[in-house]
Amino acid sequence: MKKGFIFDLDGVITDTAKYHYVAWKQLADELGISIDLKFNEQLKGISRIDSLERILEYGGKSKQYSTAEKEALAEKKNTEYVQLLQDLTPADLLPGVEAFLQAAAAKNVPCGIASASKNGPFILEKLGIKEQFSVIVDPSLLKKGKPDPEIFLRAAKDLGIEPSEAVGFEDAPAGIVAIKAAGMYAVGVQTEEVLEGADQVVSRLDELSVDELLAK
Repeated sequence: MKKGFIFDLDGVITDTAKYHYVAWKQLADELGISIDLKFNEQLKGISRIDSLERILEYGGKSKQYSTAEKEALAEKKNTEYVQLLQDLTPADLLPGVEAFLQAAAAKNVPCGIASASKNGPFILEKLGIKEQFSVIVDPSLLKKGKPDPEIFLRAAKDLGIEPSEAVGFEDAPAGIVAIKAAGMYAVGVQTEEVLEGADQVVSRLDELSVDELLAK
């Protein structure tokens, strides 16, 4: 029996990928690096610094900046990203999310967020659903990012359940790998990428039955 649900944020609860792309592209342009939407797929589900490293490597400039300079560049991107997020509203919830969370709440299923985004609490507040999550893992306290399972293991611990008692929800391959490495049941929310390794794949959360998931 499963006892809790753990969600990635971007691509599962809402789609802020467009804002990430705008902010990263603006920074890349300033650095003389040209990225497109196809390249942006590589940045899904990974940390801010890891995303910057991939952009710099792609542009052949990974050796040109010190650690401090990279942190400053990542913070500059985040400032632009947060500014873009000001317009986020509950209308930006992905289809099916609200209904699924309500169904989980009706069954008293505790829910947590396991996102690489340090802006998770702010985003959930703008979406009007922050109170529906009893746990929001702070990625700055972790040693490793996805596909390492650390963030999902932390979420389960904070929810007070065993990893085997959790269902994880992800839209990125690295996230699915992390969920399975944590020993959890993995639900993939289908994107353009093939989510190999997921135990179940849906296009929207309200295609799922809370009761059936709890019985897994």
